[in-house]
Amino acid sequence: MSESPKWYVIHTYSGYENKVAATIEQTVQSRGFQDVIFEVRVPTETVVEVKDGKEKEVVRKIFPGYVLVYMINNEESWYLVRNTRGVTGFVGAEGTPIPLTEREVEKLGITRRQVAVNYQVGDSVMITDGPLEGFIGVVDSIDPDNDLVRVTVSMFGRETPAELQLGQAKLAE
Repeated sequence: MSESPKWYVIHTYSGYENKVAATIEQTVQSRGFQDVIFEVRVPTETVVEVKDGKEKEVVRKIFPGYVLVYMINNEESWYLVRNTRGVTGFVGAEGTPIPLTEREVEKLGITRRQVAVNYQVGDSVMITDGPLEGFIGVVDSIDPDNDLVRVTVSMFGRETPAELQLGQAKLAE
């Protein structure tokens, strides 16, 4: 059994994902399991659909029939989740919960890694990675939500904008 929290995938009846998530959260609160089960998520995305010439934003489940749980895997947490109405089991070999790897968690966008930057708009930065490595440019904009920084680099006598990840630039000395 695990001693550090990890993300696990639960299989549910299709259409019961939100109900299962709400029931688990409610049970965690009522039984005092906040130190074992930390977060329950139903992966969704917002999509713009065009129907009869009208645009409408719709929230769609990315993985119908699945719920993600961030928990410490022990007998109590396993029992609580497994015996929630609508849950058919954990994803794993023979019902044994197998945690998602760090790479899977990152690909799914479950957690965002925060990059702290010591530069701001107007500062000169050196590009530390990628095809423009070693070039110095001026920061035009910073978009921390999408992990992007827009830098203007002078190349061959012309100003060229470049979009980089936040970690690909550092304050020029």
